Amino acid sequence: MSVRVGDKAPGFKVEGVFEGKFNKYSLDDLKGKWAVLFFYPLDFTFICPTEITAFSDRLSEFKALKAEVFGISTDSKFSHLAWIERDLKGLKYPLLSDNNHEVSRNYGVLIEDAGITYRGLFVIDPEGKVRYQLMHELSVGRNVDEVLRVLKALQTGELCPVNWEPGKKTLGKV
Repeated sequence: MSVRVGDKAPGFKVEGVFEGKFNKYSLDDLKGKWAVLFFYPLDFTFICPTEITAFSDRLSEFKALKAEVFGISTDSKFSHLAWIERDLKGLKYPLLSDNNHEVSRNYGVLIEDAGITYRGLFVIDPEGKVRYQLMHELSVGRNVDEVLRVLKALQTGELCPVNWEPGKKTLGKV
């Protein structure tokens, strides 16, 4: 299964790590909130920590928009914990584990023969609908500024032209 913009986001129930503790996470827990779910290939790699840290550094901006952020990979929760303790101290949001590849497969980001994911990102609205999706090749990191810009544009409920930025004029209501 692969999800598209406008679809109901595939539900999930997984374990993850936050603040040194293992917890259970579910898409159902996010009802009524915006969510940014980003997939990354592997723990202990090169580009992934730059993205994970960039989202963490900007988390207060996502929170101001009433959005929760989650990183997810096919690594185990134990691998996540070890990586956080070694390289990502102070991470401000959970890393989720998709060991059985179900979530990655349902979101259409799994590279089956490698057992890892593309750099997929999904913005899910408070009703559980996918409003934005992005997929990058493994060698290219995402732009947190652009994710924030798109989230703000979606939250206006208006038509936002090319290169729209918060504070600029929109084209009116959808």
